[in-house]
Amino acid sequence: MSLYTSTTFMEHNSHPDYKYEMDAPTHTHDGVNPSCGDELTLTLRVEGDVIEEAAFTGHGCAISQASADIMAELITGETVEEAKRLSELFMAMIRGEELSEDDFDDLDEAAQLKDISHMPARVKCAELAWRTLDKVLSE
Repeated sequence: MSLYTSTTFMEHNSHPDYKYEMDAPTHTHDGVNPSCGDELTLTLRVEGDVIEEAAFTGHGCAISQASADIMAELITGETVEEAKRLSELFMAMIRGEELSEDDFDDLDEAAQLKDISHMPARVKCAELAWRTLDKVLSE
C-alpha cells in the first residue's frame, strides 16, 4: 500500500490533532530540514518525568507534518525515557534496520512510515519531528 493512500497517514496530514500553539510549554525546540525547507517548532509540557502534552507548529511536506502529528500522539502520556526509546526505534526503522513485531506494535501508527526507508529523499522529512524531540529531551 502506498503511503499516500494510507487513510491514517492522510488523516494525520490533513487534520492534525497536535498542530497548535501550546499554552505554557516547559520545553520548546525548533527543527529545520535544510534540504527541503520543512520547519517545525515542537513544544512539550513535562510534569515530573511524564510528557503531559506535546504539540507542534510549522510548515512542510505531507510526510513531515503527518510524522510530527503521529509522534506527538504517540509520546503524549509517556515518560521522557519511553519517548526517547520510541524515538530510537523510529530512527532505526527509518534507517531500514530490522525491528521486532513488538517494536512495530510499540511504534503504533508511526510504523506505517517504515516504507520511507526506501525513499532516501524523504527520510529527513519523516525524521524532522523525531530529531527535534531528541534535541528537546536532551536539553
